[in-house]
Amino acid sequence: MPDLTVTTRIGLVAATTAGRRHADTVAAAWPHARLVEGDTVADALRSAWAGSDAVVAFLATGAVVRILAPLLGDKHSDPAVVVVDEAARHAVALLGGHAGGGNDLAEQVGALLDARPVITTATDAVGLPGLDTLGWPVQGAVAAVSRAILDGEPVQLIADADWPLPALPPNVQPPASPADGDTAGGDTAGGDTADGDTAGGGAAVSGYRLLVTDRVVPLDERTAVLRPPSLVAGVGASRGVPAEEVAELLHRVLAEAGLHPASLRCLASADVKADEAGIRSTADVLGVPLVTWPATRLAVIDVPHPSEVVRAAVGTPSVAEAAALLGADGRAEHATLLVGKTATAMATVAVARHVPRGRLAVVGLGPGAPDLRTPRAVAELRRAAVVVGLDQYLDQVRDVFRPGTRVLSSGLGAEEARARAAVAEAAAGRAVALVGSGDAGVYAMASPALEYADERIDVVGVPGVTAALAAGALLGAPLGHDHAYVSLSDLHTPWEVIERRVTAAAEGDFVTVFYNPRSRARDWQLGKALGILAAHRPPDAPVGVVRNASRPGERVHLATVATLDPAVVDMYSVVVVGNSDTRLVAGRMVTPRGYRWRS
Repeated sequence: MPDLTVTTRIGLVAATTAGRRHADTVAAAWPHARLVEGDTVADALRSAWAGSDAVVAFLATGAVVRILAPLLGDKHSDPAVVVVDEAARHAVALLGGHAGGGNDLAEQVGALLDARPVITTATDAVGLPGLDTLGWPVQGAVAAVSRAILDGEPVQLIADADWPLPALPPNVQPPASPADGDTAGGDTAGGDTADGDTAGGGAAVSGYRLLVTDRVVPLDERTAVLRPPSLVAGVGASRGVPAEEVAELLHRVLAEAGLHPASLRCLASADVKADEAGIRSTADVLGVPLVTWPATRLAVIDVPHPSEVVRAAVGTPSVAEAAALLGADGRAEHATLLVGKTATAMATVAVARHVPRGRLAVVGLGPGAPDLRTPRAVAELRRAAVVVGLDQYLDQVRDVFRPGTRVLSSGLGAEEARARAAVAEAAAGRAVALVGSGDAGVYAMASPALEYADERIDVVGVPGVTAALAAGALLGAPLGHDHAYVSLSDLHTPWEVIERRVTAAAEGDFVTVFYNPRSRARDWQLGKALGILAAHRPPDAPVGVVRNASRPGERVHLATVATLDPAVVDMYSVVVVGNSDTRLVAGRMVTPRGYRWRS
């Protein structure tokens, strides 16, 4: 879910004391929200509509509808509008829906005011991604194709390449065989899904089509087109080139090649052109970034039309073609030059198509409780077409998955297999979420996955609340100063190494957190580790054991270094051993921040 509260201008309108109180709460929390005044409430609402990106009205829904009805334009340009009732029990996404951010704003208003968000957009209501929410331009019969998807009618998904789309329901499938030259080999994954089996490509031919392409294609009343960010236009120019000349050349080159400008990922050029107004303003009008490269980087790219004249002028035999191939990420080996350099008097343009990259989100689910799961984690789970994880962790979040999500689950001890499976799915061009409990980078799945991930994959890390943090909150404030995390599992780390690390933590007087502290097969390591710490701690140094933090069966046990019985600890526990300054205050472990150094 995008955070609309950070940069979006939000106009707040209220008529009553209670409404103003709720508006003040929003304004205090969100830096770009402000209360809009007027001679009447209607005037205030009209002013907020004209001067804001979004409006939150603490008014009756009917009144808001009557006032705003004459002002409505279209969903792409109108502000999002959320209506909140007098008691702040509901936050109604009235206008803007998913395309304009109204649904997200209703969710965020609801979270702030403890109000229930009311979402009536059809796709959001049933958990499907709206075609205009994928972050790409969408054209054609969007409403008709969306309705067909909602109604379960067959929709052909025809893609030029394997783009990492979110999960789509089983009625959206590639055709059984390429038809009429519409596809260059695109495909989607079949297999087990969150709501049953997905057919492997044998859906009945339907008049409805969802195309994913950067090419100009004929449109009809049953075809929608998603424009993936596949094209990079390399631009070279003489100093002082007019923006009109750059723009006219670029659009002519794209049109002659049958390519759509909505699929432009960026413009690219040489560093010496970074401040060229004609190039930069063209990028601004197109709404894409301008990426520039040093001449030394451009000079090593093999291009079909090098020029010694250009080399003498800027230090590289090619600007437009080399920059188009380098694109935004510098991976020329993953790009194909579609249009060689084409020049006018002062500008040169070349166009390359870049291979899509798979997407791997490594997601920390937190310690278990749904309310300790971050909104970003939920958004990534709903963004994924494939979710990979330990079966018991996946069971915690199955209600979040979109219809059509393919789920790859496995049991304990299969960490490496899960990591390999997630990377393989992402390398095939899919949007994948690999889940772990707590934070996925802390004794979890991030490390094994990233050992196998290569440059074909975009990796997104989603932090989560760790077991140590959840345990620390239950114990009090044991982590208030320097602390060390040590896993006592010697399945992958020799005990001699673990022992050295525990000794270092003891000698450094770190608060020490033990993960994987004790199991039926490993029942002596915790006692040995406590003995090492006891040699450097007073015998009454507090020890906290938290089992199933934030989950059913949660239990907190307090003891000391001298009295802790390892038998109360198992693999569902986190053990926190205080340092020499940690003490119990009103039954809570506290490590003072004002550390008293000892000689």
